[in-house]
Amino acid sequence: MALSTVDIDRLAHLARLGLAPEERTRLHAQLNDFFGIVEKMRAVDTSGIIPLAHPVEIMGDVALRLRNDIASEPDQREANMRNAPALEAGLFLVPRVIE
Repeated sequence: MALSTVDIDRLAHLARLGLAPEERTRLHAQLNDFFGIVEKMRAVDTSGIIPLAHPVEIMGDVALRLRNDIASEPDQREANMRNAPALEAGLFLVPRVIE
């Protein structure tokens, strides 16, 4: 599916883009290259291949490298509560918005 310059002008109009002639030429080439890749991908026979929910699923049980769940910031609750206009039992009080 190759796009023409008319298609590029229409897309630019719909996206409210003002394209200079050199930008239009560059965009035309880039979009046609992209659609060429899509056509190659569509040409591959994928019948009988089960879609994956996640790319790691194919590797089986893999231990992912996750960081330890530790607190990295000091507890500043008291300092944060000092700026509150109203407090009760360690909680911020806010004006009622729903009657």
